[in-house]
Amino acid sequence: MLSYYSRRKIQFLLYGFMLVFGLILAVLAFYNWMAAGVGLVAGASLFVLLLQTEKNIHGEIEQYVTTLSHRLKRVGEEALMEMPIGILLYNDDYYIEWANSYLSSTFQKETLAGESLYELAEAIIPIIKNEKEDIIQIDDREFKVHIRPEERLLYFLDVTEQKQLERRYQEERTVLAIIYLDNYDDLTRGMDDQTRSHLNSLVTSILNNWAKEYGIFLKRISSERFFAVLNEKILHNLEGNKFAILDEVREKTAKQAASLTLSIGIGQGDLPLPDIGNLAQSSLDLALGRGGDQAALKQLNGKVKFYGGKTNPMEKRTRVRARVISHALKELVIESDKVIVMGHKNPDMDAIGAAMGIRRVAEMNDREGYVVLDFSEIDTSAKRLMAETQKNPELYSRIISPEEALDIATEDTLLVVVDTHKPSLVIEEKLLNKAEKVVVIDHHRRGEEFIKNPLLVYMEPYASSTAELITELLEYQPKTKKINMLEATALLAGIIVDTKSFSLRTGSRTFDAASYLRAHGADTVLVQKFLKEDLDTYIKRAHLIENVYFYREGIAIAKGHEDNVYNSVLVAQAADTLLSMEGVQASFVIGRRSQDIIGISARSLGEVNVQIIMEQLNGGGHLTNAATQLKEQSIEEAELQLQKAIDEVFEGGSEE
Repeated sequence: MLSYYSRRKIQFLLYGFMLVFGLILAVLAFYNWMAAGVGLVAGASLFVLLLQTEKNIHGEIEQYVTTLSHRLKRVGEEALMEMPIGILLYNDDYYIEWANSYLSSTFQKETLAGESLYELAEAIIPIIKNEKEDIIQIDDREFKVHIRPEERLLYFLDVTEQKQLERRYQEERTVLAIIYLDNYDDLTRGMDDQTRSHLNSLVTSILNNWAKEYGIFLKRISSERFFAVLNEKILHNLEGNKFAILDEVREKTAKQAASLTLSIGIGQGDLPLPDIGNLAQSSLDLALGRGGDQAALKQLNGKVKFYGGKTNPMEKRTRVRARVISHALKELVIESDKVIVMGHKNPDMDAIGAAMGIRRVAEMNDREGYVVLDFSEIDTSAKRLMAETQKNPELYSRIISPEEALDIATEDTLLVVVDTHKPSLVIEEKLLNKAEKVVVIDHHRRGEEFIKNPLLVYMEPYASSTAELITELLEYQPKTKKINMLEATALLAGIIVDTKSFSLRTGSRTFDAASYLRAHGADTVLVQKFLKEDLDTYIKRAHLIENVYFYREGIAIAKGHEDNVYNSVLVAQAADTLLSMEGVQASFVIGRRSQDIIGISARSLGEVNVQIIMEQLNGGGHLTNAATQLKEQSIEEAELQLQKAIDEVFEGGSEE
């Protein structure tokens, strides 16, 4: 059968032929009317035939259009009812007015009409209210929901297979890890061959069993390094148990009188393998910089997750390293025109004492030394120290404001940052940006935020305080200008404050440093005078902790009143007080520091790593002593964030 368009073409050709035929008859009649008559009869017959043909064509066209319309209507109805796409109409009260059979069968019901969306699938309500498509789960299927708000119409597209494929892709992405035995060389240096071989076999066996359990490819590449290949799914499982291999190696080797610890650097992401390897090495460097015994996972968004970090050994650093650092610092001081020392905002006795110690290092090497201090940010103890310093005009004249430091700093000035390594925490960040030569000396575990391009970094997380580190450096400096009584007292006060009177994070080196300071005139009575608190402070601290509660077993949280502003030292002292209470393993105190800043101080006896918890909130510190500050938050909001961070660490890990 000819198509509609072919028939119309024939019809037009016939009309054209009739027109030409009529013209020919007219010319023929002029010459021979009889021939023209015969032609006219023939033409009339042809015209009748043409009319009949056109009538047939119109009939067929009408039949074709009618059939096509019926087919389209039938296909539309079938698509609406039978296509594997859910369609739903709802009213203003979120009740279903109509749904196609496909969607009804998805919910395993004959009809959905009259059902409430709240009861059927509450996840649909936010999509309607926000007028934004989203993915919801119905039983074991996932649907992408499109909304037409004007018609109160929802389309449900099944994307289960697509999501499963995406998850499989994510789970099977390659992850590289470098495992490092932190203290292998130190432990095996004095061992005989048999004992060393036994230790190697034990560690290798533990790690091989761990790799076999999780499906990891593991290869030992040196005496103290292993290389591992895994995927995202395996990594997720390792995060789920908080890298228990760290505890297993430490505990099992401890039974052999050789407690080894691991550091693990992990690289992941949708990157070429060399870049993932670089991320793994960078993560390992970060874990080692924080003291080891932990796993670090560096992500593409700049965030870093930390797991472990439960040990706090004291004697890992050596006097050889202290002597090397001291000589390196001496060379940098000599090459500079002057030395400016700066601690962190709201400086404590450790930061001020360490700064005064470095200023003395500059004097010992015949260079002018200055301590940067913002007098509006210091606490009562620091004010008492400054009042005592005023009795020594020469020393007091070397304590300057941030503005004065900016004025006198030159390109040859050496800036020494003490008791912090984060640019956001220094007293004057402009001074840090201006200085071309920077030295960092700190006892906190390294965080992701770090001062850029320092000439020298001396970070020892195992030291009790920065004052202890500075005291050791002083021992190897020229003896021409000895440390005076007030400087020695300030350094001793810093050690006492950070160790809670030698009760926490205290090793033999801590007592050695205290002995050195005492021998150089440190006045313990004066230290007690600096650290005394008044009755008003005691009462405020008592009010601050009166509403303490246990969030988890051994985890105590106290918070101040929303309208009260608390001194940073007061909040820290409240956390210390709570830690001394029976049943408290870790304490957290929340208080408003200023109109737009909430401070949280955290303390621990060692079983809970409060540093990792505070890093979740962009803070930091030590295993047993940490803090953070939150901007533009209420006390309640800060409390919820703290609880979430605690849950994250206890149930899955930490992220900074």
